[in-house]
Amino acid sequence: MSRIGKKPVPVPSGVDVKVAGSVVSVKGPLGKLDWALAPGIGVTVDQGQVLITRSSEARNVRALHGLVRAELSNMVLGVTKGYERNLEITGVGYKAAVQGRTMSFNVGYINPVVYPIPAGIEVKIDKQTLINVKGIDKRLVGQVAANLRAIKPPDVYKQKGVRYVGEVLRKKEGKTGK
Repeated sequence: MSRIGKKPVPVPSGVDVKVAGSVVSVKGPLGKLDWALAPGIGVTVDQGQVLITRSSEARNVRALHGLVRAELSNMVLGVTKGYERNLEITGVGYKAAVQGRTMSFNVGYINPVVYPIPAGIEVKIDKQTLINVKGIDKRLVGQVAANLRAIKPPDVYKQKGVRYVGEVLRKKEGKTGK
């Protein structure tokens, strides 16, 4: 029994939710997002709420019931407020720069690492070491932030690399001489 799937998703004013066949479209002040529904999941919009129903009690349909509700809730929040992730670069000489729709990282490798910024994502860099990733799609913002962190994951010995703001690393001691 999905408790999350049974909760209705409130639709604030200024947001338009439409269901066309198996595609749900959410349009708001920041943009438009679409979600393709799986077979067995139904969506209805009435009185400023979105209700998600399932057609059977099959295991895969039950699993998708709560997922679809969470995704639709994230879409409504994304088109009204948006999502953002903040990263920081630590290390001597480590820095990042934005040129058009690409990012360039100097993080201890011989050549700079170039990362193309996907459509729908806005990236700002402050002081060459603070990265702000913004967008309306929660999945895409999180994936871009994870990809940027994967360029140079934080090192537990020297505490250098790209990490999320507020991420706490346990510093390891390293080898001791004889």
